[in-house]
Amino acid sequence: MPEGDTVWQTAQRLHQALAGSPLTRSDLRVPRLATVDLTGRQVLEVVPRGKHLLTRVEGGLTLHSHLRMDGSWQVYEPGERWRGGPHHQIRAILATAAHTAVGYRLPVLELLRTGDEDRVVGHLGPDLLGPDWDPDEALRRLLADPSRPLGEALLDQRNLAGIGNVYKSELCFVLRVSPWLPIGEVSSPERLVAHAKKLLEANRNRRARVTTAEPRPDRRLWVYGRPGRPCLRCGTPVRAADQGRAGQERSTFWCPSCQAGPQGPAPS
Repeated sequence: MPEGDTVWQTAQRLHQALAGSPLTRSDLRVPRLATVDLTGRQVLEVVPRGKHLLTRVEGGLTLHSHLRMDGSWQVYEPGERWRGGPHHQIRAILATAAHTAVGYRLPVLELLRTGDEDRVVGHLGPDLLGPDWDPDEALRRLLADPSRPLGEALLDQRNLAGIGNVYKSELCFVLRVSPWLPIGEVSSPERLVAHAKKLLEANRNRRARVTTAEPRPDRRLWVYGRPGRPCLRCGTPVRAADQGRAGQERSTFWCPSCQAGPQGPAPS
């Protein structure tokens, strides 16, 4: 699932493949960009901002994309077979003489002036993997609504940028608190911010995300994606439930024994 570490890795791959070279092919397959042709323009850089990708090209333009749940960018060498999905799922193709970047299932793809990037990322809080990281500001934003459930506060990119559903559940487990505990009742919330930074930093160069320091594939995460299976710490079955406002619910995983506080909705 794309989160801040995955997006950071994607930006690095795209930057290495495209930056510093003119585009030999530009094919943006969304209706509002169907007539746009960036061929001949040099790619200046590709940078991540939270879970957003900003591909800056010559002429003061930025191609903004977001992966959300299952989007991806794949990079191929000349003659290499494209393996990111069926042809009809391709939303963008950017090629240089040496590499081709193909965007699959991109739910967000738009072209804007580089000077207008704040229109799409200006609302974000400090980026856990970005040069703007400010733990004090992130903590201030998290605590601005002390009654908000911890899991919801962590997912809100306006508080701190880069945490998704996996890290939300894993952070709550590591801190031994329920995702439904009001953020204002979290003891030493600065530890929460520091550990979020630590986890994303540790995983940004890994191919497989790990929060447990356990190499076995079925034990790399404490609770995420393990409903009904024994907690790796105490053996209690891991629970799962939707959390969030109506229409914005996301799956949450936790151990009812290890994590103190409200236990969410009763199992159905």
